[in-house]
Amino acid sequence: VLATLHLPPSWYPPDALHPRRPGTWLHGVSAAQARACPPDPALLPPIPNGVPVEALGRARHARRGFALALGRICPEKGLHHALAAAHRGGFPLLIGGQAYDYPAHQAYFRDEIAPRLDRHRRFLGPLDFARKRRLLAAARCLIVPSMAPETSSLVAMEAMACGTPVVAFPSGALPEIVEPGRTGFLVEDEAGIAEAVAAAASLDPQACRDAARDRFSDTRMASAYLARYREILAGIPDRRG
Repeated sequence: VLATLHLPPSWYPPDALHPRRPGTWLHGVSAAQARACPPDPALLPPIPNGVPVEALGRARHARRGFALALGRICPEKGLHHALAAAHRGGFPLLIGGQAYDYPAHQAYFRDEIAPRLDRHRRFLGPLDFARKRRLLAAARCLIVPSMAPETSSLVAMEAMACGTPVVAFPSGALPEIVEPGRTGFLVEDEAGIAEAVAAAASLDPQACRDAARDRFSDTRMASAYLARYREILAGIPDRRG
């Protein structure tokens, strides 16, 4: 059995990261996540997530001036930082996502997101794949202001596949995804977001597409999983006593 860890290790019960059943293996989706895991003989090297780069790369839309932020509407995703930066930098911002029916999430939307919305900073709600792809392809950049120890970022990979650079806080695995000055920028605060959004137009969309194709394609991920399964079936030495 191969179990893939998608969450930060601290979010799992401790016993879940130390399987004792023979033939049970764990792996994650980023080097940052693997470093945060407690050592265990069952932990194998990570396999990064992948996205449908061919389907995403087919989107071709004229670039517009807005920045885009996508994700769950909850405190750890930090979307209020994107809104504050948009007001500071004077750029339009579109936000797509859902505030689930948890009291903390609803309170966050009510207190931190809604008061910062206006005709230039808009909340779109949940997006289907076609609309998300269209917006990603037309955006100046994607902002990922997460304050959580992200183990991956599918939306950052999707943006790059559309030729759109990513402006992100260096949380968790995001430094493994964003190549500063080539596919985006890593910043520390709201002022940094505003500066990076202004600079995003200087980056080459094709460099973003190439990076996504070379590093984050779904076919590459599938091939890595097949190789991992073959490795397990061939008999990885089980070092558990």
